[in-house]
Amino acid sequence: MKKTAIIPLRKNSKGIPGKNKKKMLGRPLFSWVLTEAIFSELDEVYIFTDDQEIIDYINKEYHWSPKVKALLRNDENASDTASTESVMLEFAEIIKYDFDILCLLQATSPMTKAVDINATLNEIIDNKKQSALTVVNTHRFIWNSDGTSQNYDVFKRPRRQDFDGLLIENGAVYTTTKEAFLNSKNRISGSIGLVKMPEESLVEIDSTSDWHIVENLLAERQKKSKTHQKIEYLILDVDGVFTDGSVYYNADGEMAKKFDMRDGMGLEIIRQNQIQVIAITSENSDLVAQRMKKLQINDTFLGVKDKFSFLTHFLLDRNSSFGAVAYVGDDVNDLANICSVGWSFAPANATSTVKANADYILTHASASGAIRETCEILIKYNKRYEGI
Repeated sequence: MKKTAIIPLRKNSKGIPGKNKKKMLGRPLFSWVLTEAIFSELDEVYIFTDDQEIIDYINKEYHWSPKVKALLRNDENASDTASTESVMLEFAEIIKYDFDILCLLQATSPMTKAVDINATLNEIIDNKKQSALTVVNTHRFIWNSDGTSQNYDVFKRPRRQDFDGLLIENGAVYTTTKEAFLNSKNRISGSIGLVKMPEESLVEIDSTSDWHIVENLLAERQKKSKTHQKIEYLILDVDGVFTDGSVYYNADGEMAKKFDMRDGMGLEIIRQNQIQVIAITSENSDLVAQRMKKLQINDTFLGVKDKFSFLTHFLLDRNSSFGAVAYVGDDVNDLANICSVGWSFAPANATSTVKANADYILTHASASGAIRETCEILIKYNKRYEGI
C-alpha cells in the first residue's frame, strides 16, 4: 500500500511575507513538518510549490532521503483564491494517481510529529476508515454570535475535569484513500477517523505575534523532550565556534580563517575518552575542509543548511539519539539542535538568542578556547555519569 504525502507551499504570502521560507527556530518553516514526514511511515513526500528556490533547496538539502521529492505547481493553483483541493487534484494528476493513500500536510503546523502522521495512516490501514484528520480537544466554552452558548449550560458551568469539551480541526494532517479522494474530490470523505493532537497545535500562524507564540512553544517542546545520558558525540558548528566568525578575503576570494590551536589538543583528548567528534557547517569551504582533515575529524559535513534534519538522520543511521549528543553552536541556524540535544553549549560571544536557549554558556569565546573548555566539561561529565 503506497502512502504518499503532499506539502503544498506558495511563494507569496499576504500575512507574513515569505512565510514558508522564514526561519522558525533557525529552520525554514516547512522543514519542521517535512522532517517529521521523512521519519514517519510515509513512503514518499512531495513538496509541491511554485517557488523554484524552494525546489532547488529541497533537491540539494535532502539528497540523503529517497522519500523526498519536489514538484512545480502551476501559477493558477498558487493564487490567493485557489482551494487546497484544487492543488491536491493537480498534484494527483501530475503523479498519475500513483498512490493508495494521500496525506495532506500543512507547513503552517510545525508542531506536527511523525506519530501524528502515523496515527492518521493507522486509522485507514488498521481501523478501515476512508479518511482521517487531526483535531484538538479544547475545553474552552464556545458561544454563538447571538449570545447563546454552544457547548455548555450557563447555569451548570462544568468543572474542567468533568467537561468533555469540543474537538476542533487544527489543520495539520488530512489523510484519505485514493478511492475516497477520486469519488469526493475532497481531502476527507466517507468514514472519518479522528486523531487528537496537543492543544498547543491549535495555534495558526497568520500574524507575526502568532509566529512568536508558535516558535516559543516549539522551543519549549524540544527542551522538554531532552534526555541526559553518557555523551557519545560532540557536534560542532565551524564558523563562530572553531573560528571567531571572521573571514579574510583577497581578490581571489576566501583567503583565511582564524582557528585556535588549543582546540585541537582538546579534541585529541576527548577522542581518547571515546567521544566521537563531528563537524557540521552550512558553508562549503576548502579552508574548513583542510582544517578538519588536519584535526582528523573524519565526519565533516559541509554545506548543511538544515542541521536538525541532517542530525536526526545521522543519529538514526547510527542507532543513537539526541540524548547522547553534546552540541556547540553560536547562531540561529543551530537553534533547533541547541534546544534538542542532551547538552548544548554556546561560546561566550554567541548570539543572544542562542545563549538564551543553550544549557551552558562557556566562559571562553569562539577561536579562544571555547571548544577546549567544552571538551574538559564533557570529560568530567561522562566520568560522573559512569561513577568514576
